[in-house]
Amino acid sequence: MAKLGPSSYSPYPVAMYESILNPPPGKALMYDEIVDEEIAMREAAKAMLTRDNPTIFPGPQVLYEWNEEAKEKARLVRRIADTLGAKIIPMYDYRPKYPKIDPEKEINPNHPNLTIWHNNIKACIFVGVHCHYANVALKIIRAETDCFTIALCGNAGHEDAMITLRDQHTEELEKFIRVIEEVKRELGR
Repeated sequence: MAKLGPSSYSPYPVAMYESILNPPPGKALMYDEIVDEEIAMREAAKAMLTRDNPTIFPGPQVLYEWNEEAKEKARLVRRIADTLGAKIIPMYDYRPKYPKIDPEKEINPNHPNLTIWHNNIKACIFVGVHCHYANVALKIIRAETDCFTIALCGNAGHEDAMITLRDQHTEELEKFIRVIEEVKRELGR
């Protein structure tokens, strides 16, 4: 079962080793369970609205205006942040900086666990982050922090997030905003 970390302060076992796989199209993964997308959206909204320092980590796929969908998704990510009252910490450049970096001085997309620790982030959303980087970062975060992670993935999703919503494009992001607004009303916010 994918548990809210720290998962024994080690990158192992990762979710896949625990037989947790990405959801099929039209579904979402919540912890180790395949659920309807709206159920996962509601739980993601609740986590972001009730945990300390909710933060969105947008990646290059929504930060750069490389096509019309990216432009619209960026606008919707901003609306999601505003609706949640969440901070935004961009992950615009996560190329390794070799031979040496000082992770305390760098903008920290290379070490998301340090960003989460230093900002005391208890819930976050990854959106527009390339899958290869999101997979590694979510494993590190799961192993070394107690942050509730949510992946809004444009592709197949990320099994190491507490909640992963796959195939998230403009229509799904608009739906997520509506769900957040409903959950806010239910929570009396």
